[in-house]
Amino acid sequence: MTTSAPFETDKLIRFHHCDPAGIVFYPQYFVLFNELVEDWFNGGLGVDFGSFHAVERLGVPMAHIECDFLSPSKIGEVLRFRLAVKKIGTSSLTLAVDARAHDEVRVRATLVVVLASLDAHRPVPFPPEFRRKLARFEV
Repeated sequence: MTTSAPFETDKLIRFHHCDPAGIVFYPQYFVLFNELVEDWFNGGLGVDFGSFHAVERLGVPMAHIECDFLSPSKIGEVLRFRLAVKKIGTSSLTLAVDARAHDEVRVRATLVVVLASLDAHRPVPFPPEFRRKLARFEV
């Protein structure tokens, strides 16, 4: 793992992301944000997201989202999504996210996710090793 802040990945805007006008239907950005977090776990943190859920029985549900939709994105465009850690709490993370096309920011968001036990449905503290992985993406 040599990646550090911010984590970046490209996403193709597909037909299923769009409304009849051919632009991203805004709730689909929340789906794309969730995919971004999953990609970050797998490709940035080196944590297998599937095993994290199925074996370790941990999840990172979103507790809060603030989002600005700045410019429409269209079917067929490739957006570059970026994610950086703004704050690491005891059991929550504040993430700064944006998506760009052609050097234009299309959407910007602040996400708060919580490390939670999938069995107890309660927050749990970040283990020290996991906290070190997160810190590599802190800005």
